[in-house]
Amino acid sequence: MTMVSLWGGEPVPGCLFGSLTEADPDRVALVDGELLLTYAGLLAWARRIADLLDEHGVRAGDMVAVTGPRGAATTAAMLGITYLGAVYVPLDPEYPRRRLTYMLDDSGAQVLLHTGAVPQLGGTARLLAIPGPYDGAAPGDRKPVDCRPDLGFYAIYTSGSTGWPKGVVIPHSCLDAMVSWQAGHSPQPDLRTAQFAPLNFDVSFQEILGTLRGGGTVVYVPEELRRHPAGLLSWLVANRIERLFLPYMALQMLAIAVTTAADVSGVALREVNVAGEQLVVTGDIRTMFRRLPAARLVNHYGQSESAMVTSHVLPADVDAWPAIPPIGVPLPGCEVLVDPPDPAEPEVGELLVAGLPVSLGYLHRPELNADRFRTVPPTPRGHTTVFRTGDLVRAAGGTVTFLSRVDSQVKIRGVRIDLAEVDAHLLGRPGVKAAACVSVPTPSGTRKLRAAVTAHDDGPPPDVYTLRQYLREVLPEASVPASITVLPELPRTPSGKIDRDAVAGLVTAALGVRPGFA
Repeated sequence: MTMVSLWGGEPVPGCLFGSLTEADPDRVALVDGELLLTYAGLLAWARRIADLLDEHGVRAGDMVAVTGPRGAATTAAMLGITYLGAVYVPLDPEYPRRRLTYMLDDSGAQVLLHTGAVPQLGGTARLLAIPGPYDGAAPGDRKPVDCRPDLGFYAIYTSGSTGWPKGVVIPHSCLDAMVSWQAGHSPQPDLRTAQFAPLNFDVSFQEILGTLRGGGTVVYVPEELRRHPAGLLSWLVANRIERLFLPYMALQMLAIAVTTAADVSGVALREVNVAGEQLVVTGDIRTMFRRLPAARLVNHYGQSESAMVTSHVLPADVDAWPAIPPIGVPLPGCEVLVDPPDPAEPEVGELLVAGLPVSLGYLHRPELNADRFRTVPPTPRGHTTVFRTGDLVRAAGGTVTFLSRVDSQVKIRGVRIDLAEVDAHLLGRPGVKAAACVSVPTPSGTRKLRAAVTAHDDGPPPDVYTLRQYLREVLPEASVPASITVLPELPRTPSGKIDRDAVAGLVTAALGVRPGFA
């Protein structure tokens, strides 16, 4: 059977470091509080870090971890690592210590660069403080390693069904194509862009590298404003921010701030990109863009395993926006295919990704790689490897629309969560016989995690407070269920699998919550 195939066209060639060296050396590249760093200063800083890593034996292909607050230092460290051809492994300090320790050990990183407080993660990695932009001797004339297509650029960790996250390696071929597209796709390449995403969220690479590729300026959002919409709006005005990347829920909160603000004439936004979860166009979002007619809204789609896949620019007429916009058309160098369960409806099925966005696969997970990264007969564009996304889509009229997940993964506040990972942690606790985490809709169109457990036949019911405290020690905050309910048993499907829809119904009933009001 021939699958529906959409092709994004030929990619724009280029290497990130080539564009950085061609940028105006005196133009401001990074703004981090009081620190303003030019392109010349940023490249010098990156070379200084590369020299430091070289002195400690780091070579092309080696893993180097970085932890510390979002900011110019972690960006310079990323560039210094890739200058050597090594692989950048971001470790968000907001994650639980045990989770970070696991990620550090699993990556095999021999060096951990850090800024801010000295990390207490244990392990054998050598700790090196990231030097300041003007520390030590002037950097030499080291040239960056060539951007080989098969050379890893970064390794990022995403949820795993074993109870611990799994690492995904993204090569230069994927990243260089994506940031080149971003520079050419935006209204202009050199926009002032807010850096909002956490280190472990792959949108951060699009924010930072897509901006630097176009000669723009990256401005770091203060951490305390990431959850303060009114304060963020004032900051956007004060810093003349022109481009913004947000998960849907953060966009909705900002839209409320814009809607209620007395005056938005100082907002300089020209492009707002939303990614990480399904975009729902609410009344507040429509009002926001009516009040900001110079700004456009763009819906992005991708996974950690295949980075940026598709994009959809909403039309200028806000009234013409559908409630659930499409995820759009593939990026240059990307081929998407639809694998339909019903041949009579070939445009609906699981989305498969081929071409440049596809990663190098999971670290140390050969069985999972064999399952998710499939070898196939040549596609219409000649690709023989596809990534199975687990997303059900419809491809019609050259545009892709997301329908639902076909497995147990969901997006909460822009973070991809494997429900089975939460299950695995609950099942490992004393007194828990069975467990199921479920995603329940809320009135605003977002979703909330809740969980249910059953007790062993011969023991007391588990203490739900203790269970949630444990989950906070091993999972990101977005992965911790809002509640855990003890049930007599968990409903199952005829095939013996846990019926999560039925579990969600029982949980909401036990909590006295009406359906849809989680």
